[in-house]
Parts: sequence; C-alpha cells; structure tokens
Amino acid sequence: MQELKVLGTEHIGKLEFTGIEGGFGKDKKAMLVKDIAQIHNQPLGEINRRINDNRKRFKDNLDLIDLKKLNGFEPSSFGFNKQSFANSNNIYLLSERGYAKLLKILDDDKAWDIYDQLVDNYFNMRVAIKNDEPSLVQQRRLSIMEDNAATRKARTLLKIADEVNSDTTKQILLAQAAKVLTGEMTLPTMKQKEYSAGQIAAKLGVSANMVGRTANKLGLKAEQPGQNQYGRWAASKSMNSDKEVPQWLYTDKGMAEIKKELA
Repeated sequence: MQELKVLGTEHIGKLEFTGIEGGFGKDKKAMLVKDIAQIHNQPLGEINRRINDNRKRFKDNLDLIDLKKLNGFEPSSFGFNKQSFANSNNIYLLSERGYAKLLKILDDDKAWDIYDQLVDNYFNMRVAIKNDEPSLVQQRRLSIMEDNAATRKARTLLKIADEVNSDTTKQILLAQAAKVLTGEMTLPTMKQKEYSAGQIAAKLGVSANMVGRTANKLGLKAEQPGQNQYGRWAASKSMNSDKEVPQWLYTDKGMAEIKKELA
C-alpha cells in the first residue's frame, strides 16, 4: 500500500475537507468518509452503515482502506483524537473509484453534482493539470457529465415505469432505460410483484410483526443486502425519521410460504 500523506485542508468552492494522497497508488487522491459525510450533510454513522451494508461491493486497497486496521496509524494527523479513534468501529478512506461506488448507493442528484466538482478539481484531474494536459481534463469532465446525464435520464424512466399500470408501457420504458445505459434496446423480463410485511398482514388478517416473525422462523430472508426466491432487501424510509432502513420485500412465493405456515 502506498504511504499516506496528509496534504492539508482542501477548499473547492464551499466544500472543505482533508486532502490525502497515497494509499491507492502514486499521486492518487483519497477522501475520509467523515469528510464525505459532512459534504453530503449526512451523519457519519449513516454513511458508514451504507458502506457496511454493501461491504462486498468495495474492494480493499482499491476502493477502500479501513484506517482503523492499519498498524502505526496516527489518528491526530487525520483529524481524530484518541477518544474518537477508540470509539470508531471503522475509519474508512475512499479512492475516487470507491467514492463513485458510494454515490451509486446514495443515488441522488446532489451527490452526483458534488462528485463532478471533486473529480474536476481534486481527484485525478489535479494530476493532469500539473502535467499541463488541459485536453485530458476537458475530455474527462465531458465523459463524466455524459455518464451522469445518462444515469439521471435512465433513473427518470425507471421512476415513470414504476407509476404506470400498463405492463406494455412499463416494458417499453424499461427497455428505453436499458438503451440509455447500455446503448442497446433490450426487453427486460418484467419484475415480479413484491409485498411489504404490512401488505401481507392486511391480506391475511394478522399483524406485520407476526409476518416478520414467521419469515424469520422459516428462514425466508437472505443475508443483507441480498435476495432469493422469497424476496429481497430494499431501502425504505423510516417512519420516525428521514433515514433509510433495510426492509424485506416478499415475492408471491414468499407470501405463499407465510400463508401456508399461518393457515
């Protein structure tokens, strides 16, 4: 692993964070998750949770480094005191690639706008600027803008598809979204119906809590954030806050198993 070097406080527009170099290769910049949390105006614990829920997607020393596991790590150099360091389960450092993966999980327009600023002015762009290669900067920026625009367009098509009642129209919209992202018009298999515990409870005349306990008893739920023939894990808004919490959505087969057990 490339030796880490603290560059000091970086300012890009109104964004302020600790500049770090190394860890992921020569001249490669990195960012602390605690700074990313502040930039996105989200609690550090929530960002860490989103990473941990998707930990298999992040490759060590390529996307992410857990500074907590490094021998000889000096917390004060990175803005941590001894108490905050001791109380933290993880202290994550992300590469540009790792940050891009996190953005796919956060998935909102503000996140992508911030990413544009950071890539243009902090990550690999600074290397090109130092080497007097402005054309590379412009090409990279245009490529990122085009990718982001395609992602937003596809996301809009998917949202519209979720709202329509016609299966034919839904399938056309899904195919258009696939074409935006891949360049090919494909007709995807229609997704199967999914039900929350509350919806199943209403159909069976029991409580949602009973549905959840029965699913746990039968072992229907996959490990987070996976899926199986009985359903899948999805992010859902908490009833008591704006935070997203994991929710198990049941397929028809999952509901059938619950119904059979409670019959």
